[in-house]
Amino acid sequence: MSVEIRDARFHEVVGASASFEQLVSGCLFTEGPLWHAREHYLLFSDMPGDHLRKWSARDGVTTFRKPCNQSNGLAWDREGRLIACEHSSSSLTRTEQDGSITVLASHYRSKELNSPNDVVVRSEGTIYFTDPTYGRAKYYGRPRECELAFRGVYCVKPDSNVVTLLADDFAQPNGLCFSADEKQLFVNDTERQHIRVFDVGPDGTLAHSREWAKTTGEGAGAPDGMKIDSQSNLYCCGPAGIHVFAPDATCLGVIHVPEHTANFAWGDADYRSLFITASTSLYRTRTAVPGRPQMT
Repeated sequence: MSVEIRDARFHEVVGASASFEQLVSGCLFTEGPLWHAREHYLLFSDMPGDHLRKWSARDGVTTFRKPCNQSNGLAWDREGRLIACEHSSSSLTRTEQDGSITVLASHYRSKELNSPNDVVVRSEGTIYFTDPTYGRAKYYGRPRECELAFRGVYCVKPDSNVVTLLADDFAQPNGLCFSADEKQLFVNDTERQHIRVFDVGPDGTLAHSREWAKTTGEGAGAPDGMKIDSQSNLYCCGPAGIHVFAPDATCLGVIHVPEHTANFAWGDADYRSLFITASTSLYRTRTAVPGRPQMT
């Protein structure tokens, strides 16, 4: 079965089934998909291969950056610059318009970050990112001891390199995304298999943390990449593929992906194509409700 339907609303959000087009294969472990709306291409990482690739319908798959410090989560900022989480360097970086790379965050209170994993940019420019320890593990990163005693969620203002710790009580924080009005921030915890939500204050700080939903079911996978669509349905990686939640936190069902799934991004002209990074491959499937365009 390509889908597991748990609520009838799944038909309206995703569809009655899902078919998969394999766009790229032969990678080691794919992650960090990011669609460029104006130029119609997708960036995605092969972390163990230390290779940031680019895919487009016109050119197929090409190299964007190699080596790439085993980059993981990617985002665009307000000026269309690439923000990247780097496992090998334990850094959050920005690629400038001239191609040079600026380090936005690498330490917290003089201690090296664990390994920035996923990132999202608020519309006013503040960058939020998670910092689990996966990038210090063999294969997915560069093995080394942690300097920090916790795994946190942070933010960095666009006009400074001040790293602000927002939460430090996660087992392994991973995917994150804002609500449509940016008044809430969702952050999932891979180890605890759940999604939490925070209220976002006027100053960008987080408050009133509470558990929002769990990813449950059979099959390989855990909370990882996470995004909302144009109708505020929340998609999150989990057992067997991608779990789809209504705005009221009801799990509508699961898109069963052919391989262990790490992340995804909507793209193509109508934003109804879901590009999925799943282990050795990049897949594309279609959803009934479009995703939300990221800034470019």
